[in-house]
Amino acid sequence: MVEVVDARGLSCPQPVLNTKKALERLANQGNLSFILTVLVDNEAAKENVTRFARTNGYRVKAEKKDDRLQVIIEPDKSKIDDNLAAPETDAAGYCGHENPAGKTVYLFKSKTLGEGSEELGIILMRGFIFTIKETNSLPAKMLFMNSAVYLTTEGSPVLEELQEIQKRGVEIFSCGTCLDYFQLKDKLRVGIISNMYDTVENLARAAKCITI
Repeated sequence: MVEVVDARGLSCPQPVLNTKKALERLANQGNLSFILTVLVDNEAAKENVTRFARTNGYRVKAEKKDDRLQVIIEPDKSKIDDNLAAPETDAAGYCGHENPAGKTVYLFKSKTLGEGSEELGIILMRGFIFTIKETNSLPAKMLFMNSAVYLTTEGSPVLEELQEIQKRGVEIFSCGTCLDYFQLKDKLRVGIISNMYDTVENLARAAKCITI
């Protein structure tokens, strides 16, 4: 069986996520012999997809053909017993982020990710939260403070993603003082309003806290 995933034009982590989904589908179909070709248009995507597939036990060959880059993925029969295993490694980690699970709490301090360009920071935050939604492991809670409350209110570029994450059992809290300060309390569209006591308690009880 030959299958192609066209990931050209997609930003990180989408090429890896699309590759992961294709490999899972092939594994669930019980295919022990296939060639999955992933088309990408930049070196970073090629390296990310290659590393993801190799880490999960597949044989990989990356090459440039005409004006495109392609990653050719095949099962490594020497590592397969009776059934082809679906990828277990979290795809999010191949864009520089390891998505924790269990009782982890994420504390968001800003509507942007990182320092420097605000425009870039907004793009990175969208990619970060989209990646959380796409992964199989989710944090227990997500806390939003200061300008991060813009992400949980009307007009947020990641509102649909956060609503989906909430449906999957993640508790979402937005700082009430922050909502008041930015005059956004009546525009909250996902999660609940929290206070500082709730925030301190959630952080104190977390198995792991990651500040964004």
